[in-house]
Amino acid sequence: MPFKAPADKPARPTVEEAQPPDPTPAPKPHYHGHRDRLRDRLLDRGGDSLSDYEILEFLLFGAKPRGDMKPLAKTLLAKFGSLSKVLAAEPEVLSKVSGMGKASIAALKVVPEAAARLAREEMIEAAEISAWDKLLDYCRITMAHEPVEQFRLLFLDKRNRVIADEVQQRGTIDHTPVYTREVVKRALELGAAALILVHNHPSGEPEPSPADIAMTEELRQAAEKLGIAIHDHVVIGRAGHASFRAMGLL
Repeated sequence: MPFKAPADKPARPTVEEAQPPDPTPAPKPHYHGHRDRLRDRLLDRGGDSLSDYEILEFLLFGAKPRGDMKPLAKTLLAKFGSLSKVLAAEPEVLSKVSGMGKASIAALKVVPEAAARLAREEMIEAAEISAWDKLLDYCRITMAHEPVEQFRLLFLDKRNRVIADEVQQRGTIDHTPVYTREVVKRALELGAAALILVHNHPSGEPEPSPADIAMTEELRQAAEKLGIAIHDHVVIGRAGHASFRAMGLL
C-alpha cells in the first residue's frame, strides 16, 4: 500500500485570534469633529461666518489631512499680522515658520494666484475698461503686496477693451526702470489704441513721486505722436491707489 502522508493538523488559534472582535470603533481624533463643523458652517452660513484663522485652517487641511491646524493658523496670523499678509508672504519666509512644509506653503500661495486670475478674467470680460472697479480690484490683488516695484501695461483697443496685460519691468523696493521706446514698440506690435500704466509702491503709500510724474509725461508725449493715448497711470499701494487722471496729472 502506498504511503499516505498524514493530513496537516489545523493550527491552534493564538490568544488574539481566539478573542471575538471588539465591536467598539476606534475613537476619532479630537480635530475630526472640528473640521466637520467648520465645513458645515462654511456651507450653511457662508464664508463670513469664519474668522481669519479658520480660513487658514481650511487651507491647511488640504496639505495636512491629519492633525490640528488651529495652532499653526494662529501662529501664522501672529507672525505676519493679517490674513492678507500671510497669503502675500514669500515662500522662503513662510518656510521659516515651524510646521510649514512645501505642501502647506503651496496651499497658501495658490490662493492669491486663483484670486488674481479670477479678477483678471472679470476685468477682461467687462464690455470696456469703464468697469473701473474691476481694474482696481485686479491691480490691488496682483500688485499691492509685491515686495518690489513692478510696472504693468494694459493695452486697449479702439473700444477700450483690454487686449493684453503685461508686466514690462520689475525693479527694486523703490524704483522701476521704464523704457519709453520699449513701451511704444510693444503697443505698436499689439495694435493698441491706448494704454493704462500701473505700478506699485511697496512702501504702501500710493502718492506719485516726481520721477513717476516725469516718466509719465515722457511716455505720453512719445505715445501721442504715434496716435496712442495714455488714459491713466495708476499707482497701487497697500493704503489705496492714486490716479494721475483724477489728480489732474494727465
